[in-house]
Amino acid sequence: MKTILVPTDFSDTAMNAAAYALPLAKQLGMDRIVLYNAYQAPVSVDPMVPTVQLLDMDLMKKSSEEGLADFKAKLQQQPDGDVPIDTFSEYNVLTGGINDLSKAVQAGLIVMGITGGGAMTETLIGSNAVSVSLHSHIPVVIVPPDASFKKINRVLLACDFKQVLATTPIQPLKALLDGTATKLHVLHVNTPNEKAIDLSFENMVLDGLLKTYQPEYHFVNNDSFTDGINHFADNNQIDLIITMPKKHGFFESLFKKSHTKKLAFHSHLPLMVMHE
Repeated sequence: MKTILVPTDFSDTAMNAAAYALPLAKQLGMDRIVLYNAYQAPVSVDPMVPTVQLLDMDLMKKSSEEGLADFKAKLQQQPDGDVPIDTFSEYNVLTGGINDLSKAVQAGLIVMGITGGGAMTETLIGSNAVSVSLHSHIPVVIVPPDASFKKINRVLLACDFKQVLATTPIQPLKALLDGTATKLHVLHVNTPNEKAIDLSFENMVLDGLLKTYQPEYHFVNNDSFTDGINHFADNNQIDLIITMPKKHGFFESLFKKSHTKKLAFHSHLPLMVMHE
């Protein structure tokens, strides 16, 4: 799987993420980048306007393809723009089409930008990047709008040490570490409301899985999981944060605060989301 899939809506945020993907592809030894635009019908705010009747599907497809061609041309002018780039557009919902396309192009990684922020966006609206990262079958790198590429030399794995053997995505994690020869730091943030767990046992299990990479383990106390992660990352020259969201039931997911979502909106470093 030597392809990076980069969804785009042609925004500046998407361009920044795509520009990040170029040197990342080279560091990871990826062969190409596929730019993906999923276009949809505009939603009318007036219930009396028959939106569907006003659609011109051919025009929408042409607009998407022209947008991708222009986006690709601009991307090729970036440093490391010599990475092979393909494009694909379709009428679809982004979160609905991206897993199928990932399989079709044999993507090993998705890279996306993130927009928005603020209580309303984070709580009710969210972000396409967060949604994709929580449902994708392959790792997703979420690139903040102000982040630029730095060679990945130091990686921080945020770990809750709960059911490590069953929930750690060991193969994609090893693939990243093998591809970057990076130093791995494992961090557990103990927050006041967290239930007590057997850290020594779970730490031993994780060390057994990752001993080849000689990870360093860190345990900190902080009222906020996100602040604990960001503080450690800033003080230890971390280049990439990895999080492993757990699967929850539907009703639980509606009310449970997501560490991944918080990190996505409040980290100035790229965030890689991996699933067990």
